[in-house]
Amino acid sequence: MDVATHRFDADAHARRIETQGYTVIEDFLDAPTVASVRQGLAPYLGSHHGRNDFEGFRTERVYTLVARGKVFEDITEEPRLMALLGRFLQPGFLLTASQAICIHPGETAQDIHVDDGFYRLPRPRPAISYTVIVAVDDFTAENGGTEIVPGSHLWTQAEIDARRDELEAMLTPMVIPSGAAVVFAGTLLHRGGANRSSRPRLAFTNQYCEPWGRTQENFYLGIPREQVAAMSPRLQQLLGYDVWPPFMGQVTASHPAKALEPGWVPPVVQQRPRQP
Repeated sequence: MDVATHRFDADAHARRIETQGYTVIEDFLDAPTVASVRQGLAPYLGSHHGRNDFEGFRTERVYTLVARGKVFEDITEEPRLMALLGRFLQPGFLLTASQAICIHPGETAQDIHVDDGFYRLPRPRPAISYTVIVAVDDFTAENGGTEIVPGSHLWTQAEIDARRDELEAMLTPMVIPSGAAVVFAGTLLHRGGANRSSRPRLAFTNQYCEPWGRTQENFYLGIPREQVAAMSPRLQQLLGYDVWPPFMGQVTASHPAKALEPGWVPPVVQQRPRQP
């Protein structure tokens, strides 16, 4: 266990999430790791701009980030993060989304939204997913840093609707340094801010959900099995190669991790009757 992990107070961060909906891990990544993230992202930036106003027409996105390099694998299963998320999500929780986001100058602000709204259960309720946003560049109030509405994770839908005209004035910009991470409940109102600066703002985000939830990204199709087979057992589990008891996620009555073994053939292929 490294020094940062040893001194990390997961319970204190969890209390902040419970009361205000978010917390900030100031020292989440050190400078060498941030440099590795930049290096790992460099080949992919410039390849995918947003297709709509929500993605951002002046925003670059790199999806399935967890599979883009060892540094992203390690961050996805970072021990402090796993400890904090384990305070809220059930054992066996999953990675649901993993992407880098580079907001360029002139980008407009997103609509105010929540990240787990597609789980269509009435509010107020416990969050079904939790979001981690890591600043690669410093976040400022001018460069498109994340903006949140503190405490809104506890609101009913009626309260949100009643305050719709007031929400923008209630936003708090996350002014955090490079390497810091914001962790918040999927029920918290937030948005990506407008970039009114002269430089891009680079960040990346991982989202995690309950083990019974459908994930935003289909990692079974998005990441080749041979690549997943080389990952750690913990990361394989986060990608869904596990069973949530008693049998959710089974593959023809077998554990899905068997699909990562060399030479694995789906049982429906193995069991086909021979042609006469």
